[in-house]
Amino acid sequence: MGNISRLKPILLVFLLFLLSHISITTSTPRYIPVVNIALNCGSDGNLTDEYGRYWIGDKEPSKFAPTEEHSQKSNTSDAPNSPDLGDPVPYETARLSYSQFTYVFPVTPGPIFVRLYFYAVSYSGFDRSLAFFTVKANTKFTFLRNFSASIHADLGDSRHLSKEFCIIIEEDQKLNLTFIPTPSTASSRFFAFVNGIEIVSMPKYLYYSDPEKTSPPYVGQTFRFAIDNNKALEMIHRLNIGGSSISPMGDTGMFREWSDNKYLLSGGVIPRQPNLALKYSAIPNYTAPDDVYRSAITMGPNTTWNLHSNLTWGLPVDPGFNYLVRLHFCEIEPNITMAGERPFIIYIDNKTAEGNADVIMWSGGRDTPVFQDYIVMIQKMGDDQDTSTLFIDLHPGKATNAIYDAILNGVEVFKLSDNNNNLAGPNPPSTLLPPPPPAQQPGSTSKSRKTRFIAIGTGVGLFLALLTLACCLVVWKLRTSKRYSSYYPVSKCWFWSDQNKGKSMRTKASSLPEDLCRQFSLEEIKTATHNFDEELVIGVGGFGKVYKGFIDDGTMVVAIKRLNPESRQGPKEFWKEIEMLSQLRHVHLVSLIGYSNDERELVLVYDYMSNGTLREHLYDTNKDSLPWIRRLEICIGAACGLNYLHTGVKHPIIHRDVKTTNILLDENCVAKVSDFGLSKEGQDDKAVSTLVKGTFGYLDPDYARRRQLTEKSDVYSFGVVLFEVLCARKALNPKLEEEQWNLANWARKCIEKGTMGEIIDSNLMGKIAPECFKVYVDIAESCVRDQGSQRPTMNDVMDKLSFALQLQKEADATKEKVNPDGKETYREVLSFHVSDTTETRRYNNIFSGQGSELDSGTWLTSNNTGMTYPSLDSDIGKCEDVFTDTSNVSKG
Repeated sequence: MGNISRLKPILLVFLLFLLSHISITTSTPRYIPVVNIALNCGSDGNLTDEYGRYWIGDKEPSKFAPTEEHSQKSNTSDAPNSPDLGDPVPYETARLSYSQFTYVFPVTPGPIFVRLYFYAVSYSGFDRSLAFFTVKANTKFTFLRNFSASIHADLGDSRHLSKEFCIIIEEDQKLNLTFIPTPSTASSRFFAFVNGIEIVSMPKYLYYSDPEKTSPPYVGQTFRFAIDNNKALEMIHRLNIGGSSISPMGDTGMFREWSDNKYLLSGGVIPRQPNLALKYSAIPNYTAPDDVYRSAITMGPNTTWNLHSNLTWGLPVDPGFNYLVRLHFCEIEPNITMAGERPFIIYIDNKTAEGNADVIMWSGGRDTPVFQDYIVMIQKMGDDQDTSTLFIDLHPGKATNAIYDAILNGVEVFKLSDNNNNLAGPNPPSTLLPPPPPAQQPGSTSKSRKTRFIAIGTGVGLFLALLTLACCLVVWKLRTSKRYSSYYPVSKCWFWSDQNKGKSMRTKASSLPEDLCRQFSLEEIKTATHNFDEELVIGVGGFGKVYKGFIDDGTMVVAIKRLNPESRQGPKEFWKEIEMLSQLRHVHLVSLIGYSNDERELVLVYDYMSNGTLREHLYDTNKDSLPWIRRLEICIGAACGLNYLHTGVKHPIIHRDVKTTNILLDENCVAKVSDFGLSKEGQDDKAVSTLVKGTFGYLDPDYARRRQLTEKSDVYSFGVVLFEVLCARKALNPKLEEEQWNLANWARKCIEKGTMGEIIDSNLMGKIAPECFKVYVDIAESCVRDQGSQRPTMNDVMDKLSFALQLQKEADATKEKVNPDGKETYREVLSFHVSDTTETRRYNNIFSGQGSELDSGTWLTSNNTGMTYPSLDSDIGKCEDVFTDTSNVSKG
């Protein structure tokens, strides 16, 4: 017993040592960086952030105090108190200067992360809108050029910004980071600032190519691409595809932040194994956090549906650069145990990157992480293209014992420096601030009519001076003459300032209605909506809530759309809506009355459409069903509005978001197309390469695949609307049987079977004349064809819908003569096949024009120089051109 008692202290010490050892082992990062510097710029003390990480100050006598140019001392400042400040480190203080300043970091040679932190607010004596600057590393690499943190913040969801770069430090070399303000002028002083700098080393071949291993393939080419020491990288996206975001302290020792998945364009299921013990045999265990590999997104168990769809991500990137795309994989589902059971195809930028992807074949077994790297060039289609989208698509492969599915766990995307050692992309397009563009960009004339501020150095100052002079001239003209507005088109009305706070300002152009494009104060908007009373909400969309409002002392009813800060739409779409509707006037387009941008609130004010949206009258509603004649008239009106966009202006305008919720009805059920936030100006007879935007169910598949936007994309969306009107079904409804999810696809299948008449709205049974039905379904079917070249123009759609209306009225008149009491219905079974062309031929005999052959019949192509339309009922007005001169257009 004595021996045992003597052993107790020894055992206790051993157990404590063992527990301590276990604790240290489980909490120690898998990679311990040799260089680990976190600099809290503008601070004279040492602080810890919310994760417990230690940040040191840069004020003298700090060894990391910056050096200034020509003895021009930089400034330090505390950030103003703000509810969105969150954790104060490193955003609580800033280093700011009107002159160039440089930080010098003695670091161990090798690859390192460089992270820059910015808090985009105004500091004491420094206006946030004048922070335009360039950041260079070792005078060789340009990380940022004419960068504006404010513009990026205003178009995002936070004033906090961070930029992460990768660079290799050679032997006997230090890291120099130089901040260079854009050259100032007499009227404007531009400055540079930074809140925090982080320098962290990384494993030698984490992202850079190992010369002893095979380099990543160059997608779309036959060669491979090595990322050597002469390249710098910028991290653009780092996503935990199947899980939540991962904080820097949750990384593997390199303080990387992993975002949750927010770019998935198509649905999927999320398998998770939160306690899975991973087997690191194919890649190092520091490659990504365990949680990235313990969850994923797959397509789900429905193999029939999977074969006809993809897992698709659309990631915004800057065009004109090569990108490293790293895809992280780990086969975590118990039913997948062998190679060949889940093969799939990987497409990057719509090119085949991997024809036979197989996670277990790559990794060697289940629960074993692996990654694959690819290099892709995102081409720039034109000088005025500022943004692009990197598409990643996974499609099931086929094999004897395979399930038709695909899987992805994580994604990293890095921009690679170009041949000029440049990583800097442009600031996001903005009409709120005048950013100076890169020096090498030529002046451009924007076909989208958006204002571009093309000036640097003295040019920027000259622009600001001219803008101030112009505003003064406008005010002077306002006081002295009612003819002032002929100098300033309404499309530029957002340059008004907030000097007259509390009162709305009105622009008056001789060719536009008096009250168009008024600038309201926020106080007026709150008064009009009873402080945004929820009882006045009349609709909710992607932009935010729409309120019924009362302006001009309650004498005028309006619709007020308020931007939700959490919406994916933002200032860009807000100003696009103003720009478009200020230039476009048509009886079948919604009328813009004005806007407000006080106190960071973005609000649009429209004519009030008392009958709401078309969708509200079709399904999920307590409202009376619309009669067939009325539905036809509404469709014709909407087609007239879209046709005006495509053909009635100097350059075609593509709406890009045609759907039943964007077709509004006034008190007489006159259709008006609304919501121009996603609109894009097209090119005559040419496709526009652009980021894919729209609404699922209405999105043109041809456009989604090729990113080539034409007016035919609107035609596809309108074809879906036509089927909604006929069938009173949602465009996309996963609650239905699988083959009926997508209305356009389901309708085409029913047309092939000859059963289209069986799926129409029950309220329309016996109400549609068979000859009208055939023409209507014919035009709807042609609109939703897979290839844009096979679809009719909107002018053809409009004319043929008018013909369908005429046929219905003729049939109704005949019925009325036979049965005056009106109780007789059409008893003939409604059917339609693509080969039915009887009514199409009659249509072509009635209307003059030059015919052109398409797959399902002959379509009219008008050869008139002007636009003429069939006469419609008086209650929906004439479908005619109404250009900027709107003196003959009554409101509503």
